[in-house]
Amino acid sequence: MKINRCIAPLLISVLLAVTGCSSSSKEDQVMNANLGAQALYDKARQSMANGNFAAAADSLSALDSRFPFGPLSHQVQLDLVYSYYKSGKIDQTLATIDRFIRLNPNHADVDYAFYMRGLTNMEADNNLFQELVGIDTTDRDPSKSKQAFEDFRRLIQQYPDSKYAADARQRMVFIKNRLASYEISIARFYMRREAFIAAANRGRYVLEYYPDSDQVQQALEIMVSCYDQLELTELRDNAMKTLKLNFPDSEFIS
Repeated sequence: MKINRCIAPLLISVLLAVTGCSSSSKEDQVMNANLGAQALYDKARQSMANGNFAAAADSLSALDSRFPFGPLSHQVQLDLVYSYYKSGKIDQTLATIDRFIRLNPNHADVDYAFYMRGLTNMEADNNLFQELVGIDTTDRDPSKSKQAFEDFRRLIQQYPDSKYAADARQRMVFIKNRLASYEISIARFYMRREAFIAAANRGRYVLEYYPDSDQVQQALEIMVSCYDQLELTELRDNAMKTLKLNFPDSEFIS
């Protein structure tokens, strides 16, 4: 098979880079195995300071495995959470967080663990590539967003004075709007297929569970339209009355 001359050097450089990374990783593993606890922790902190969170995670993971009950163990686990998170390793981040919470439910920094759990689940629900190219993501499964919302809710409920509480509240507002947008997207999907009862129920769900979201007007408009199609006059009039009262500038109001 012929390889384009311009592409071949690029492929070679990529292969060399991968080989180099693999070799470097093995060297780090050998070095980590020979370092004491404090030296290994200092190495990890230096990697974090340099923004090399993958290397930091390797060092911290080795430290956590070799010295699980050392004086640095709690801080090592929290630093490992952050390093995994910054490295984009969602599953490892969540597993480390859950272990920390399970083993240290009364630790002074357990609020941080819940906060990072919320951030990680939010990150798991993001798709940077889709957002960059302008693809609508509101119709994707929102299960991770719901879990993030629950993580932040639990943080605020159990640790109302936490320094992370204010940011958690703001993120809950964002998530609530995202979840409401998901319901609206599904409602419009049903409308296009003339499944008006299902669409109206999605709109009603937004009113019931996300009444302070930015999507309430759209939910009411969907309900008015669907009930009109279904000739459910009383339900349509009630939805229209609520729409007029709260959104008098709506195009649905004649």
